[in-house]
Amino acid sequence: MANKYTQLLVQLVFAVNGRECMVRERVRPEVEKYIMGIIKNNSHSPLSIFCMPEHIHILLGLNPNQSVAEIVRLIKANSSKWINDKKLIPFKFSWQEGYGAFSYSRSHLDRVVNYILNQPKHHRKKTFREEYIEFLQKYDVVHETNYLFNWLD
Repeated sequence: MANKYTQLLVQLVFAVNGRECMVRERVRPEVEKYIMGIIKNNSHSPLSIFCMPEHIHILLGLNPNQSVAEIVRLIKANSSKWINDKKLIPFKFSWQEGYGAFSYSRSHLDRVVNYILNQPKHHRKKTFREEYIEFLQKYDVVHETNYLFNWLD
């Protein structure tokens, strides 16, 4: 019997709709826990997560039976519905369209986990826009800066 053996580490990055600072510290742990549950329930391995007020970083071990686009769609749809149903945020919550997905080798795991868990520290030095564009440039992702997200200036 043939088996599949994979090791696919993917960091997902996406923003709150309108890039508004909606995910406050008081609800952040609950939102992260719920999203980790979505990842587990879809047979992926949740490795690290940090939800900033206006964007999120997730590192997961990707199950090849589901595409990156599909797991992102499920995370966004289910977490938005849950946040709104639980009234964790006083306004209608949704994630923006689009996302970044960046792959890593196993040797980078600790460094990426540390980067994600230290998001507040990183964002004292650079904005999310600067960080995201830096990711795209570092990984040679062809992009049109004007169409990345609805940036709030």
